[in-house]
Amino acid sequence: MSEIEGKVVAITGASSGIGEATALLLAERGAKVVLGARRLERLQALAARIEKAGGQAAYARTDVKRRADLSGLVDLARDRYGKIDVLVGNAGIGLISPLDDLRVEEWEEMIDVNLKGVLYGIAAALPVFRQQGFGHFVNIVSTAGLRIVPSQTVYAATKNAVRTLSEGLRQEAGDSLRVTVVSPGLTRTELADSMAPEMKAQILDSMTKIAIPPDAIARAIAFAVEQPAGVDVGDIVVRPTAQN
Repeated sequence: MSEIEGKVVAITGASSGIGEATALLLAERGAKVVLGARRLERLQALAARIEKAGGQAAYARTDVKRRADLSGLVDLARDRYGKIDVLVGNAGIGLISPLDDLRVEEWEEMIDVNLKGVLYGIAAALPVFRQQGFGHFVNIVSTAGLRIVPSQTVYAATKNAVRTLSEGLRQEAGDSLRVTVVSPGLTRTELADSMAPEMKAQILDSMTKIAIPPDAIARAIAFAVEQPAGVDVGDIVVRPTAQN
């Protein structure tokens, strides 16, 4: 039997991209998935697709900027399935721009979603994991934090903050909880949709040339999740072969 089968996995940012691909793959391998995102109609469609294929899925509208929404997602997992094994902190935005543009509101939005959203997830799940005696945080960061380039400064800073947070969490977690960081490279997602037009065009061009599909990241997440309880996969980097 797969180590994934029967696990209850909550996923933020589950309505598209990496979150959607992860939900589909883990459900196919026997996980019960709990889907969180802001776009409720997409969550409904994804849950229906999973259930039609014989899987199990629950969903709730989840804005990771709202601490209560993360608590609600964890509560939904416990109420529906009796536990939560894994929380995948995937929701994120990339409002890329030069610092000279002073798009301070966009900086704040990235901090709220990319960093505080992960913190709210930890606040919701960590007490439950402690009570259960098991649990696994999987936080999605980015190769943007490994190779710093102009215009991605604040985005990379939020992702590296999550990297640091995750390592501290791992050290505090003890011998019963696991923490994994996954760093995707250029991946075909909707991340560019919220960017300024000039940046969006540049990113979309790169995506067209070399980006990998979201299920490549989903397989890396599945690899970490399927390890036996005593094995903690700490850090995975998945990027296109052609990416510098």
